[in-house]
Amino acid sequence: MNKAKGFSLIEVMVVIVIIGLLATLILPNVLGSADQANRQKVKADIVALENALSQYKLDNGVFPTTEQGLEALLEEPMSEPRPRNYRRGGYIQRLPLDPYGSEYVLLSPGEFGDVDIFSLGEDRQAGTDDDIGNWNLEGN
Repeated sequence: MNKAKGFSLIEVMVVIVIIGLLATLILPNVLGSADQANRQKVKADIVALENALSQYKLDNGVFPTTEQGLEALLEEPMSEPRPRNYRRGGYIQRLPLDPYGSEYVLLSPGEFGDVDIFSLGEDRQAGTDDDIGNWNLEGN
C-alpha cells in the first residue's frame, strides 16, 4: 500500500486563489507608490534646479536663455547673453534626469514665470497633462 505524498489539486488551487486575492489587494498600493515616488523625485529635482538658477541670476543678473538651457549651470555659456560673473565650477554638480529617463526642460522666459523648468512626464511629450513643472508643484 504505497501512499503518494504531495499536494492534491484542490489544495494547490486554494493556494493560487489566496495568492490572487492578496495580489489584488497589494499591487494597486505598490504601483501607486511608484508613481508617487517618481513625482516626488521630479519635485525635488526641480527645486534643486530652481535654486541653482537663482544663484546663477544673482551672480550674472540674468537667467540663462532657453537656447543656453540648463547646461549653463554646468559650463559657462558662450552665446549671448554672456554671464558676467560665472562661478568657477558651475552651479550644480550634474544635471539630473527625470524618473522617466528624459532631461528636464528650461523655458526662459517662461510661460508661467521668469523661468519654467519641467519634466515631460512619462509620455515624453511637451504640453500634455503629465508634464510636471515648477508652476504646478503644489498640486502634485
